[in-house]
Amino acid sequence: MPVAVVLRASVAALALFAGSAAAQTPADAALVERVKQEVLKELRESGALDRAVDAGVERYVERQRAAAEQSAQRQTAALRPVSGARDHIRGNPDAPVTVVEYSDFECPFCKRFHGTLKQLVDQSNGKARWVYRHFPLEELHPVKARKEAVASECAVELGGNDAFWKFADRFFELTPSNNKTDIETVLPRVAREIGLDEARFASCLASDRYARRIEEDYQNAVATGGRGTPWSIIVSKSGKTYTLSGAQPYAAVKRLVDLALEEQ
Repeated sequence: MPVAVVLRASVAALALFAGSAAAQTPADAALVERVKQEVLKELRESGALDRAVDAGVERYVERQRAAAEQSAQRQTAALRPVSGARDHIRGNPDAPVTVVEYSDFECPFCKRFHGTLKQLVDQSNGKARWVYRHFPLEELHPVKARKEAVASECAVELGGNDAFWKFADRFFELTPSNNKTDIETVLPRVAREIGLDEARFASCLASDRYARRIEEDYQNAVATGGRGTPWSIIVSKSGKTYTLSGAQPYAAVKRLVDLALEEQ
């Protein structure tokens, strides 16, 4: 007989016994308690009680696993497809694994993680590409993070995809993060050092014409589950995704990339 059936029958019997003894003598009540303990002892010794508990735990775990899978499916569905015409891509454009990073130029953890992802792409032998998207957290880095994101888009306008990565690399090298950057000095300096026309760069920056694009990146980060920076999603060639929150060490990122490579 199934464990659940045994338990239900035992509990029902005890409940009936207790109900019939409710108006009886203390001796009867003691007898009910003794029978109850005997039944529980038998269930424990037979393993029925443990099996019932294990079954309940397993059902809970399965429900949690199913909920996690549904959450992952929602994140995958929300992830905007990578576009060579729109996205900033570093590494082999046709790499089988993609790391989509949502980042904030004023985030100290993003500054650290920038080097980690650069190492990953450089050592991947063309198997991984890095996509940078904007996720400026204004509640932590008001004004500056979005202004810097706009500046990076102006770099692309004037110098193409390579200029974006030169801007990002140099910016993270020069700046202290945590909204301490002197953007009036640093942004023109970075533009000058990477060979951009300073007057055109300043004009682009003043126009703020990339505000909508940056907001779209921000909203996509939130839709995929991002709550802080850096927030990354690793995508295999088959479309399976692995999420990565925070500035994880190189070994952890590489392990997820290796798992994604196995999904080809």
